[in-house]
Amino acid sequence: MEKKWALILGASSGFGGAAAVALAKAGYHILGIHLDRQSTMPQVNSIIRKIEKTGHKAIFFNANAADAIKRNDILDEIKERFSTKEHPDVHILIHSLAFGALKPYISKNPNDCISQAQMQMTLDVMAHSLVYWTQGLIQRDLFSHGGRIFALTSAGSQTVFPSYGAVSTAKAALESHIRQLSMELGSMNITANAIMAGVTDTPALRKIPGNDLMIDAAIKKNPFGRLTTPEDVAKVIVMLSGSEADWISGNVLGVDGGEYVVNYYGERVKTKIK
Repeated sequence: MEKKWALILGASSGFGGAAAVALAKAGYHILGIHLDRQSTMPQVNSIIRKIEKTGHKAIFFNANAADAIKRNDILDEIKERFSTKEHPDVHILIHSLAFGALKPYISKNPNDCISQAQMQMTLDVMAHSLVYWTQGLIQRDLFSHGGRIFALTSAGSQTVFPSYGAVSTAKAALESHIRQLSMELGSMNITANAIMAGVTDTPALRKIPGNDLMIDAAIKKNPFGRLTTPEDVAKVIVMLSGSEADWISGNVLGVDGGEYVVNYYGERVKTKIK
C-alpha cells in the first residue's frame, strides 16, 4: 500500500478533497488536480497539510483538468517522477470535477439559454475528461493492474431540475463512460464504478440556482434526516478500494442513506419502530 498513489481530479474541495484525506489515512500518496484562484488556495493548503500529517506525499497541480495540453504535461511529469520505478504506481483514479453551465435550454433570447460552446464545455469537463485521463494513464503505463476508477455522479443523471440540463446530461454520459471503461479495462483487473452521492452541501451545489430548495427537500426525504457529507462518500471509496471489492465494476452505487428511493416532499419523513 505504501507505494500506491491515488490521482484525484478535483482534489481541492467537496468529494475530491475528502477522498484525498481519507485515502491518505488509508495509506495512499495523493496526486491532486485542482483549479483554484488565490482566494481559495488556503483550503487547498489545508488539505495538503492533512495529507502530509498522515506521513504520505501530496503532489498537487493547479491546472484545468479538461485542458488537453495541461493534462498531457501533468501526465508526462508524473511519468517522469515514476521513471525509476519498476512498476506503475497509480492505483486509484477519482473523477470529481464539478464545473458546468447552469442555464436553461430554451429561451426567446439566445443570451438567456445555453449555447453550443457551453454545452460542449460542460460535457467535456464533467464527463469526457474521465476518458481522456484514463487513456493517458494507460498509454504511459502508469495505471496499476487491479486498480480502481471512481466517478462522482448524482441523481441528476436521471431527474431534471431548472437550469440543470447540461449538467444532468454530463452525469448521464459519465455513467455511460464508467460502464464502457469497466468492460475495456477488465483484462487489467481495473474496476470502474460511479458513486451516486445524495444531496451534499458543497461549493458546487451552492452554485446551482434553487439549491436551498434541493437541500430542504433532501433533508425531508432522507431517512436519516440529514444531508450526505463528503466524508460519507470518502469512506465508501476507501472501502471499495480494497481487494474485497475486486468483483464490483460497471455499477452506479448509491451513497445517500436511502434518500433517492424515498418519493416524498412534505414534512420530514419520520418512521417509528414499535
